[in-house]
Amino acid sequence: MEAAQTITTTKTDHSLVKVDPQRILSKIDDKIYSGFLEHMGRCIYGGIVDFDCKVSGLVNDKYYRLDVAGALRDLNMPVVRYPGGNYVSSYHWLDAVGPKENRPRRPELAWLGEESNLFGTDEFMEWCEFMGTEPYLCLNMGTGTLDEALAWVEYCNSNKNTYYANLRRKNGHEKPYNVKYWGLGNEVWGPWQVGQMTADEYGKKAYQWAKALKLLDPSIKLISCGCDGLNNWDYEVTQAVISKVDLHSIHLYTSNDDYYKNVTAPAAAERAIQITAKLIDLARITQNAYDSDVKICFDEWNVWDPNRAPGPKGAEESYTLSDALAVASWCNVFIRQARHVGMANIAQCVNVIAPIMTTKEGMFLQTIYHTFLLFCKYMRGDAINLHVETPMYTGETGGMLHTLQWIKTVEIAVPILDISAAIKDRVISIAIVNRSLEDDIPVKIALEGSYGQIATTYTVYHDDVMANNSMERPNNVVIVEGTVKTSSLDAFLVKKHSFVMLRVPQD
Repeated sequence: MEAAQTITTTKTDHSLVKVDPQRILSKIDDKIYSGFLEHMGRCIYGGIVDFDCKVSGLVNDKYYRLDVAGALRDLNMPVVRYPGGNYVSSYHWLDAVGPKENRPRRPELAWLGEESNLFGTDEFMEWCEFMGTEPYLCLNMGTGTLDEALAWVEYCNSNKNTYYANLRRKNGHEKPYNVKYWGLGNEVWGPWQVGQMTADEYGKKAYQWAKALKLLDPSIKLISCGCDGLNNWDYEVTQAVISKVDLHSIHLYTSNDDYYKNVTAPAAAERAIQITAKLIDLARITQNAYDSDVKICFDEWNVWDPNRAPGPKGAEESYTLSDALAVASWCNVFIRQARHVGMANIAQCVNVIAPIMTTKEGMFLQTIYHTFLLFCKYMRGDAINLHVETPMYTGETGGMLHTLQWIKTVEIAVPILDISAAIKDRVISIAIVNRSLEDDIPVKIALEGSYGQIATTYTVYHDDVMANNSMERPNNVVIVEGTVKTSSLDAFLVKKHSFVMLRVPQD
């Protein structure tokens, strides 16, 4: 049975977190720490590869950026989505296989650029093997055809003596790649999308594509194209395809120049997951799909303001401490809703609304990298059902481009202390975001059971919530490690506008 996290308002001087490791919410799927690469801006060229690099030791013989690879390896991303994104709706995979000198250069319609096709399917598969990550390919349901999609699956996965499998062999790859995850289009509902459809049109088309793709390869996992989980599109599409897919995708970005709106906006993602999970349940019931076990694939999420970082100009955000706290709250949502989330992909991995930024000579880690890293390293295993007492935020809410004002009315209030917890290998990890702009908050951490004498703390903090990192100041906002006696957790002080992770070993 699902247990809901309890959050109650308190007017006392001390907030409270009760942690009982016997009260498990759900297993955390490691795939919630997955990534996303799109042919957009400097994400691919100049990001994960640099064919023009002149700095010795910065790339290997395949032109992979080794500094970027190292930073991504530290995140231990199980899956990486590719090649889009909006880009995929006019992408033809055959343009980007075979001898590079024969690959056509194409106009790119999503971000109004040009695509060299020097990095394509085989290069991505080789990079995934180099990185030790699993590929997730998104199919073109805009200008693409079902025949083209079937050919791509055959190229990647077939070991038979057939045309596209033999084309892969001709291109130097004898063994199939066995790509498991395939997305049925990207944001097909959006007016910006090449090949936009209505929910009814998409549902019928996706059903037929899914049927054919699984006839070719029954082992693949298909991901339907959802909206934001808060839309009639998600209702209509789940009703149409529930029996044919394995995950349902939703997308959401949050941001606001106002501090409190920025750090509370991820509450929208929690409500989106809860609603989508119920829509999936409803579809299973109404469509008699009782054996289906469809999870949510939140395969685009992050802090992004398209006004300050426009997509056609490369979407290069400069993230602040405020954004790092928002990303930590995003991750708290995924932990608390672990029962429903089968995958989540931060958008994107490098340069484009990304935790990692490169130049021709090097790279630096943005503020959001550090909070995300702590979750990737430590918030695995099982999610714990907490009892949390905290002051509440009751002010105005909002997201990017004047959205998400509804949070204030639907949620009524948002916790000032945003918290999740996990247990793995007899170590409890407690993730705490103090959203208060002004107040350090003493928290009573009430642990059930017996624990070691010393706990480890990891804190991300700066006096200025607008502090960021750069090539000139790469360590302006970083993780600071410390220790605390478990006997002093009755009044554990959480700094204002900070993120802290507390790691407590069981005896």
